[in-house]
Order: sequence, then structure tokens, then C-alpha cells
Amino acid sequence: MSGGTNIIEARIANDAVGWRLDRALAAAVPTLSRERLKALIGAGAVIGPQGAAVRDPAIKAVPGATYEVAVPQPRPAHNEAQDIALDILFEDDHLLVVDKPAGMVVHPAAGNLDGTLVNALLHHCAGRLSGIGGVARPGIVHRIDKDTSGLLVVAKTDRAHEGLAKQFAAHSIERRYLAIVAGIPARLRGTIDAPLARSAANRKKMAIVADGRGKRAVTTWRQVCQLKGAAFVECRLETGRTHQVRVHMASIGHPLLGDPVYGRARPEHRDLLKQLNFHRQALHAAALGFIHPVSKENLSFESPLPPDIQELKAALTV
Repeated sequence: MSGGTNIIEARIANDAVGWRLDRALAAAVPTLSRERLKALIGAGAVIGPQGAAVRDPAIKAVPGATYEVAVPQPRPAHNEAQDIALDILFEDDHLLVVDKPAGMVVHPAAGNLDGTLVNALLHHCAGRLSGIGGVARPGIVHRIDKDTSGLLVVAKTDRAHEGLAKQFAAHSIERRYLAIVAGIPARLRGTIDAPLARSAANRKKMAIVADGRGKRAVTTWRQVCQLKGAAFVECRLETGRTHQVRVHMASIGHPLLGDPVYGRARPEHRDLLKQLNFHRQALHAAALGFIHPVSKENLSFESPLPPDIQELKAALTV
């Protein structure tokens, strides 16, 4: 760190031949987005292997070379610390694992400026959250949707943030979701390998795309049991794209029950969902496993199915 700035040494991969500098740096420093790196390059904050600032994000990176990226210290978060109860499964000086309830937004955004996981973390950690995520998302390494329940890991130090981000980028984090989907799949298991990007028709939705715009997304699923006109399934994520399980399962004709965006309730389910007052996608992040970025210990956590999904599953049990 120097003068309120973190200096990150980024070594470009040997196989990054012909890559743009911003793309190569994003692969080398997974804690920084490509857009953030473009801005840093334009501001002269990236020093090339010749010792001079590089200001063109489109210039070809030098494979195997080391670049210095000067990242300004994040501004203090203006989000309000709020005393909101958290279900914490694990905590040490570097990270914590939280079991998030359905209905809680992970970080503040338009329409959800308080009552979020970040507001709760700011109170619980009292300033001890990694700043790499920026002002809006201190400590947040990954997220799950507002109406998805389940497990999240949160970084309390920059070292933990960087280490966890690398594991997410390498797809070595174990993530297992449980869901109830409409219809009974013809097969007992399958793998969906289909790239995702923002829908051109509706920017609030994700869609499977075949025009090169999307990022690779892989979901492996299996039936756990059959229900009445539905199935209880387990989904394992190789990648972690926005709305991945929801879009992928809908793409094979089995959207999640209760999903207001990617599914439409079948007549046999509509009355039941209303009767149970079930107004969210039936999706739960049930298991999370990773290597502690500091202690190198293998950690794994499980979260039981929440009562509302248990009730829905019981009502659909054959």
C-alpha cells in the first residue's frame, strides 16, 4: 500500500497471446472487474513491464509479464449499519459464512437501500470488512438473489477477498442448490452447458445466448424425488452466473415453482402456491465448500431446507 493506494502485481498468463490488456488483467486479478480495470488503465494507474503507464485498454498484453495496478483505497461506505439479526454458521478474523433468509437483498441498490445483508454486516463487523468490493458491496465475494435462501461467504479482510475470488474464478468452490421445479424431467440427471447474458428484450432478465455475448454457464442437476406434477432436484454449479439455476432449468422446460420471472405456474400448482402464500422461487443454496484462503483448511457447510420450501414439498409429496 502506498499513499492510500493498493499496489497489485498482476502476472499475465503465458497463454494470453493476443489478448487485450483489460481482458488479461481481469483474468490475472479476479477481484477487479474488466470495467474497473479499463477505468484504471485510462487513469494511468497501470504500469507496464517497461516501467511506464499504459493508457490503452485495447493494447495487447505481454504474456508472462508483470504489470502493477494501483487501486485507490475504497471510500468509506455510506450505507447505514443496521442491527439486523444474522444466522452465522462460521466466523473468524478473515471471513464469515451466513445463512441468508429469503427476502433479504444482499447489497443496497435502487429500491432496496436498507435492510440488506450489507447493512447487517456493517453493524456486525463494525468496520472490519474487505474494501475490495467497493463502497456498495464491502466484503461481498458472491451473492444470491433476494428471494433465494441459503449460504454465502463474506470476506472480512482483503487477503480473504482475493483468495476467495480466485477460487470462484477457478470454479473450485462447491455450491449445491435444492429446488422444486414444475413437471417431472424425463431423465434422472443431466448437465446444462449454455452461455448466459442480459436479455436483449428485457435488461432485468438473463437469457441463454448463442451470439458470443454470453459467459459460459454450467449446471449439473439430478432428481432427488418426484412430486405431484413437479420434482425435487439438486443443482451443482460449475459456474456462478446471475440467475443461472433459474434460467437453465426453465430452458429445459422445468422452471422453478414460484419463479415470477422465468416461470408461469401451471394450473395444478397455482392454487396451492396461493394457499401456502408462497411468492418466491423455490430455490435454496444448501451447501457451500471452499478452502480457507488463509488457513488453507477445507471448509464445508450445509443449510437445512427452510420451512416454506419444506411445506411446499410436503404438500406436493405423492
